[in-house]
Amino acid sequence: MIRVLIAEDQGIVRNGLKMIIEQDPDIKVVAEAENGKEVLRQLDMYAVDIVLMDIRMPVMDGIEATEQIRKIFPNVKILILTTFNDEEYAIQAFKKGANGFLLKTTDSAYLLQSIKSCLAGGMSIHNEVAPKLMSKLLSKNKTEPTIQHNYHLTDREKEIVQHIGLGKTNKEIAGELFLSVGTVKNHITQILTKLELRDRTQLAIFAVKNDFI
Repeated sequence: MIRVLIAEDQGIVRNGLKMIIEQDPDIKVVAEAENGKEVLRQLDMYAVDIVLMDIRMPVMDGIEATEQIRKIFPNVKILILTTFNDEEYAIQAFKKGANGFLLKTTDSAYLLQSIKSCLAGGMSIHNEVAPKLMSKLLSKNKTEPTIQHNYHLTDREKEIVQHIGLGKTNKEIAGELFLSVGTVKNHITQILTKLELRDRTQLAIFAVKNDFI
């Protein structure tokens, strides 16, 4: 069972999301919060696998809450769900450790799919945001020197970085490269250590900015 915490300051939206999410028998909403500080309190009280995080909330917004969760509850996944189609919000969210970025206009099926994808190690980005986000990252790359050659990645590790940059899960990478999931996980651990990155979200951004894709 996937345990979800909904962080959203509007009660009617929380109720709607809960109804959508619990259509799937494998997903259950175990907690709700109106702001980032309440999210942190709820995570102390409940076992949660993934937080659906709004960005604009009182007291503590979703970006700051994401940063705090990543520090205190590193195993909890974070899927941003917002009305703001803004690539800068997306960049900030991913820098702070978010695992996905969706707009509230997304359909129910894709929301449920994205929750499961994040739990499996994937990274979901709304199709209206992705082109602007990639364009922004690539435009920054034109003025920033590429750094991939400063690290001693093997050819296999470079392949895995490329697949992570494309948002693929460990299972998908394993299938395409004819490896076990455990081997893929071990490679990713080594890659993160070499690149001095925190998680696969940072690695995905690194892959885009450094021409692995």
